[in-house]
Amino acid sequence: MYQFLVSFAVRPEHRDDFVRAAQQTARDSLANEPGSQRFEVLADEENPDLFYLNEVYADVDAFNAHVSGPYFAAFFAEASTYAQGPTWLMKGNLIGDKAVT
Repeated sequence: MYQFLVSFAVRPEHRDDFVRAAQQTARDSLANEPGSQRFEVLADEENPDLFYLNEVYADVDAFNAHVSGPYFAAFFAEASTYAQGPTWLMKGNLIGDKAVT
């Protein structure tokens, strides 16, 4: 599995817009991109203008397919008008067969 975590700083008056756009991208990606496995939208607990996207793909090829697809393009076309990012916080491949709990 290929995973990453990115952050976006969002102008306060566009928080709801960012969440809506990110959640729509999540729904579309999970429904229509076979390699998309998880797409979470998180709000920072201390900074209301900071959001995170935590995404998981079958492999880096599935991530690259997402990046070249229509949902990624639509999200960035909108979000880039009111958000700074992404800031890459983590990216890489899961070691082993599955997460250890």
